[in-house]
Amino acid sequence: MNLVTGATGLLGSHIVEQLRAANQPTRVLVRRGSDRSWLDTQGVEYVEGDLNDVVALKRACEGVDAVYHSAAKVGDWGPWEEFQRITIDGTRNMLDAAVGAGVRRFVHISSISVFGYYTAPITVDETYDVGFGLYKWAFYSRSKIEAERIARQYHDEGKIEVTVIRPAWIYGPRDRATIARLYRMIKQGQAKILGKGDNRLNVVYAGNVAEAAIKAAGMPEAAGEVFNCSNDGEITQQEYFDLLADAIGAPRVKRHAPYWIAYRAGHFLEILGHIFAWKKPPFITRYAVWLMGRRSYFSAEKARKMLGWQPTVTYQQGVPATIKWYRQQIGEE
Repeated sequence: MNLVTGATGLLGSHIVEQLRAANQPTRVLVRRGSDRSWLDTQGVEYVEGDLNDVVALKRACEGVDAVYHSAAKVGDWGPWEEFQRITIDGTRNMLDAAVGAGVRRFVHISSISVFGYYTAPITVDETYDVGFGLYKWAFYSRSKIEAERIARQYHDEGKIEVTVIRPAWIYGPRDRATIARLYRMIKQGQAKILGKGDNRLNVVYAGNVAEAAIKAAGMPEAAGEVFNCSNDGEITQQEYFDLLADAIGAPRVKRHAPYWIAYRAGHFLEILGHIFAWKKPPFITRYAVWLMGRRSYFSAEKARKMLGWQPTVTYQQGVPATIKWYRQQIGEE
């Protein structure tokens, strides 16, 4: 039996999809009131509860061989207490339940943002330290660093086998985080390229990351290892936007904005947002600017060599498929 947390989210749903395509029994932890319409098509077993419901977690882990823990507080906005409760405390609770149930492997979904905010034109791999250049309100990165530290500690103490997967910016069908905004901005001619647009993006198709996670779960050698699953090959910011525009049927993005001006604008808006306790994130944040415009690049060579991970969905396939899915959701296709 496999257990997937965060199964209503982007990566979690793709892990479920691939496990079920391989006819592997799969259980999912879902919160009360969550949208289960897609999961209902997958033949999964449900356990209702959240990451702070110890009784539900114990029930969810019974008879489980591998846990895929992808649930977390997503995004770069919100009070620290939410990141603490969901990402950090939730990971510890999930690990305790898995240990108690005798689970063999715990696949912890982290993020390349744990490295911190490298911007220089360097290639970062798993040997680099975490937490570089973190700013005060980098709650997402800080919480992911701590959650990963806890998971690796459980492995080091011999409590459970842990493998850490660090995805980059994930996209694909069932993306509720970024595709709507990108679609609207490109279609309405409001999008801008940050800097020259020749920087390599770390963007990765959700299904490809799911493949890496499932491969890692089954490999004895992957226990205790960390893998960047950070790209499907090389693509520049301009090339990625060109693929999006072509799939949307909109003019390609030609306008540019200086990276550092956008970064400072994001910082200013964050200050306003925290002063006035905005519930929704600002239009621009430093994290979003960094995701798009940074010149640093995160290597996935370790996963390619050790896991034999070769992304099966290319950008040329994944981007149109994602746009097609989104159009279906909004009734345009």
